[in-house]
Amino acid sequence: MCAVDDHGAVELGQLTSYVGRTGDENDVRGLLETARLVTLTGPGGVGKTRLAGRVASSMTHAFPDGVVVVSLAELSEASLLTRTLADCLGLHDTAGRPVRDAVVAHLRDRHVLLLLDNCEHLVDSCAGLVLSLLRRCPGVRVLATSRSSLGVAGEHVLPVAPLAVPPETAGTPELAMAYDSVRLFADRAAAVLPSFRLTGDNVGPVTEVCRQLDGLPLAVELAAARIRALSPRQIADRVSASLTLLITGARSLPERHRTLRATVEGSYALCTDLEREVWERCSVFAGPFELPAVDGPADVLDAVDGLVDKSVLLRVEGAAGVRYKMLNALREFGQERLAETGAADVAARRHRDYHARLLEQAGAEWLGPRRDDWFARLSAGHADIRAALSWSLRTGGEAVIALRMATSVLEYWLARGAVWEVREWTDRALAATPAEAAGRSRGQAVAALCSALHADLPGARQRLARAEAVRDEDAAPYLCHARAFVAMLAVEPHAIEHAAEAVRLFEARGQVRQQLHPMFIQGVSMAYRGDLAGARRLLEGMRRLCEAAQDDSYRSMALFGLGVVEVCYGGDLGTGERAIRDALDIDLRGPDLLSAAYRVDGLAWVSARREDWRRAARLFGAAAALWDQCGSEPGVAVALPHREAVKAARGALGDARFEELSGEGHRANLHDVLATERPPTGGVVVLPPLTRRESEIAGLVANGLTNREIAVHLVISRRTAETHLEHIFTKLRLGNRTQVAIWVNEQLRHDDDLRSGQ
Repeated sequence: MCAVDDHGAVELGQLTSYVGRTGDENDVRGLLETARLVTLTGPGGVGKTRLAGRVASSMTHAFPDGVVVVSLAELSEASLLTRTLADCLGLHDTAGRPVRDAVVAHLRDRHVLLLLDNCEHLVDSCAGLVLSLLRRCPGVRVLATSRSSLGVAGEHVLPVAPLAVPPETAGTPELAMAYDSVRLFADRAAAVLPSFRLTGDNVGPVTEVCRQLDGLPLAVELAAARIRALSPRQIADRVSASLTLLITGARSLPERHRTLRATVEGSYALCTDLEREVWERCSVFAGPFELPAVDGPADVLDAVDGLVDKSVLLRVEGAAGVRYKMLNALREFGQERLAETGAADVAARRHRDYHARLLEQAGAEWLGPRRDDWFARLSAGHADIRAALSWSLRTGGEAVIALRMATSVLEYWLARGAVWEVREWTDRALAATPAEAAGRSRGQAVAALCSALHADLPGARQRLARAEAVRDEDAAPYLCHARAFVAMLAVEPHAIEHAAEAVRLFEARGQVRQQLHPMFIQGVSMAYRGDLAGARRLLEGMRRLCEAAQDDSYRSMALFGLGVVEVCYGGDLGTGERAIRDALDIDLRGPDLLSAAYRVDGLAWVSARREDWRRAARLFGAAAALWDQCGSEPGVAVALPHREAVKAARGALGDARFEELSGEGHRANLHDVLATERPPTGGVVVLPPLTRRESEIAGLVANGLTNREIAVHLVISRRTAETHLEHIFTKLRLGNRTQVAIWVNEQLRHDDDLRSGQ
């Protein structure tokens, strides 16, 4: 769906080599130097996405706060547009704050290039979002790709032309290879058939193909992919026949649309019956998908391999394993075929059922060592989870399954920072589900929890009242859990009693995962009432349950609870600090920066209790950097101790000194703040042509750190660290980490020589 790179560059994934477009790249870069909105327009398959990605990747020096890429081809609902951008920025939902305001606040003082790719089906919504950002965020520039312009004032529209094609007189390989369309054909043909070379014997039909296809890149690639089964002359003859047939039957289509359509139909005709069936089935996926999701015959793998060979499917490797992706034009063709045969609803239901089962399985295995694997797998398929929910809500009688899907693994949405999104899906499913449907009361209880997570206590109480109006024993523990959380946030009585009942009921059902958060609520509430011994026993029991299940995330919650008990309610500060630090160590190994923000804030309370005001102020600054990165604030669960500790530190230091020290903590590397009381020295040596952050990562590579260790050290995601390293390789034209280490050491020695006057 998106890629984001803090303080560096992001590039749209290049699954194959890049050919041509040097002049176009220069034109786009030139426009972006003066214009704040540039839109690349053109028909499908003309290469807008790749051109935009190349330009964005090459302009990192001009945007010190990074490039953000948002791929909209996978998004079908306009209401999720801004939420998708927030997701790309790493922003979590913020209590009581519209998502667009959170995005604007994050971008207001940043110099960022925003790349919105494939806007054509969301033009009006994209136009509104872009206009808002350009007005309110002076450092933001936008590069968009679309089949039509956005129609925003100040927009510079640049039509993207097909690749240059050779004239008939280009009769030698040397003359023909001067044209980008021929170079593209030769490159893709060699990728499929390594022995392929452009020769005097085949240059004629190859140039004929490129001219027939008007140099349209996707069409050329599809034609070249046939080289394993057909000779260049056979390909040229088939392209000619397909074009003649299509032009005869569809004169109303624009010329280049006819060209692409003919090429796609030619590729379809070349497929076996099984490959055609799998092509159509794969077209229902909104984003990259895994092989088991392609429900079909036993030999589906052979069909998928055949479609990869024909460039119908692209093989994508990522953290969640191998997945497959279909380009928009090919997906649209497959969906047309499904509609023509009356199989569209059957395919959509099959797609929905697969993702419903996937979420159910994830919920069953979420507690334990596979949590990170499931998070990666669901995240990789998030666009299709959205598509499955959307189909269920617009199809009669299917909303009850959407409700079950939305509420099955609340922790997944929390880890994504997408509480508002799951709250919206749940509310929409509840509105569309019959009053007597099973699961409604439980759904209302989960919706109440989501409202409480946004500090929307009136909304939470309203949903609880709806849930309580229906007698449903299955929902009883979920209702107790929601009641306990609302009471805890509102500092009302009976939080302990509600939480204890939820724990008892979940335990009786063997639902260990569901009982853990109520245990946290019960333990902290017991300490608030003065029962430190009882709170310690309960939270230690929670910790042991987590260790037995090999679950680190909930273990972090238990440790934080133990820390809160000791630090905030008169316990042992040293014990509390160790517990919070242990929790933070867990959080920094994964993607959950929101939990890390709570833990760093907790360490600031420890320093405030010790009257180490300088360190407390720096830690509050470091925590604020994490809150900002998540687009959140300490307004849920820890608002009272946070306010009290900040007030005490400000009172002791004075506002000016507190702000100065807090600012230092905000700007510093988190690990420096945690490790020392000294102000950060900012001693990163910038090594041109690398940016400051790339130089820092290159130095860590030279010191032997792995990508995971770099991510932990810099408090960034592992994917962000990997993206930085990819760009270091590209900029330095190096191929591995050892070469980077050698280069860094050579640069540092050179700097030392210059300083010593040698």
